[in-house]
Amino acid sequence: MSQPPSKTAPAKAVLVVEDEPMLLLDGMCIFEEAGFEAVPAANAAEAICCLEERHDIAVVITDIGMPGVMDGLSLCTSIRERWPQIEMIVISGHNAPLTGELPARCVFLSKPYEVAQLLQAIRGFVGDPSPV
Repeated sequence: MSQPPSKTAPAKAVLVVEDEPMLLLDGMCIFEEAGFEAVPAANAAEAICCLEERHDIAVVITDIGMPGVMDGLSLCTSIRERWPQIEMIVISGHNAPLTGELPARCVFLSKPYEVAQLLQAIRGFVGDPSPV
C-alpha cells in the first residue's frame, strides 16, 4: 500500500487532460509504464477540480482543442496563475500556439509526437519517478 507523498517529497503525478477517451487511455498507459502516477481529466473543468483536490500533481499534459468554456491554452493560463509550481506540456495536432500564447515554462509538442520526446520533457521537469 503506497502512502501519500510528504510535503517535502517532489510531486510525481501527471495530470492528463484529453477529451478523446482512447487518447486519454493511451496517455495514461504511457505515464504509468514510465513509473509516474497518471491522473485523468476529460476536460479543463475536470482538470481544475482535480488540481483543487490534489497537491501532488507535478505536470499537466493537455491538448489545446477541447470542448467546453476553457481550451487547453486557457487552462494553462489558469494553472500558471493559481498553481505556479506546476509544469505544463501542451499538445496539438492542428495549430501551434502563437508566440506569447503559452505561459512561462510551458512546452509545446506537435502531434504526432514521439513518446520518448514526451517523457524527456516530463523528466526534464521532475526527473525520474521514485520507485513505489
